[in-house]
Amino acid sequence: MTDIPEKMSGVYLTGNGGFDKLEYREDIPVPTPEAGEVLVKIGAAAVNNTDVNTRTGWYSKKVKEESNAGGVKGFKEDVHEDGTWLGEAMHFPRIQGADGSGVIVAVGDGVSPDRIGQRVLIRTMQELPASDEGLECITFGSECDGSFAEYTKALSSEAFEIHSDLSDGELATFPCSYSTAENLVVRVGVNKGDVVLVTGASGGVGSALVQLVKIRGAKVIAVCDPGQEDRVKGYGADEILLRGDSFVEKIGKMKVDVVLDMVAGPQWPELLEVLKKGGKYGVVGAIGGPMVDLDVRNLYLKDLSLFGSTYQTKEAFTNLISYIEKGQIKPVVAKEFPLKDIVEAQKVFLSKTLVGKIVLNVNPQN
Repeated sequence: MTDIPEKMSGVYLTGNGGFDKLEYREDIPVPTPEAGEVLVKIGAAAVNNTDVNTRTGWYSKKVKEESNAGGVKGFKEDVHEDGTWLGEAMHFPRIQGADGSGVIVAVGDGVSPDRIGQRVLIRTMQELPASDEGLECITFGSECDGSFAEYTKALSSEAFEIHSDLSDGELATFPCSYSTAENLVVRVGVNKGDVVLVTGASGGVGSALVQLVKIRGAKVIAVCDPGQEDRVKGYGADEILLRGDSFVEKIGKMKVDVVLDMVAGPQWPELLEVLKKGGKYGVVGAIGGPMVDLDVRNLYLKDLSLFGSTYQTKEAFTNLISYIEKGQIKPVVAKEFPLKDIVEAQKVFLSKTLVGKIVLNVNPQN
């Protein structure tokens, strides 16, 4: 068995607010796996919108601005009471990190010791005992400690063994963004031959959506920033629109079968304009702003279907593991940082100038 220290390095989130709430420490107690749990030595993690949004409390209904507006200093509103994505208060200090790849080094009661040594990905959206609606889940790194530390514990059932030649940094790009994307694609229903508009296509979820839509034989129109066109085309986009382009002018009305959105914001009404009759709109984020104008006539006169997606089935994650092991999807790494430089990493993430995921190397020897 690997020697496990008593203390570890990691990042504490000490409250809702700006970068000053992220505290890198080297004296954090290493967690002990309880019954049904495993201890994972984290090789790498990645930065996600949910990490930033939880830190700033953007999920609070008091906040009406785009998510990046509070990324540096937080928001002026008192968000503590409902600042998590569940609409509840966050418990501090919290070790964030929704993405985690690493190796199991210890197990709790009831878990086979044969799991020790397995390379794993930890599922981001973790199921709770089923509610009447079957939609209950928690986020790794929000309602429990996550991967921004040398070691983390997780339910054995939520640590999925993976066989891959990819590095820990490359694997860390997958769990949050790709499972979010896979679940959205399945929930909305993308079919072979569909024309699919993907907003925010240069980000982690967007780059995942492009690849997962192409696996299904659909055509992708991707929206990205100027200068990112070639790389976005490189992972599968058939056509490119630049951020700020008029969707109606560039595509035309009623030309798209499916819209997969994580931006929302001021241009949102145009997304319904470009959908065909019977078209489908799916959303997993609102980085451009959560408040939009909806002309209900577009919704019912065109027989549109609207889908929100947060809860994820276990099948979505096992699909993801399969795609990785078969080489059907590729990691899109924008830049890598050591964990101690998490503030700099989040600054780069918030700039939205790079294509792909920002990776945090935690135990780079893995």
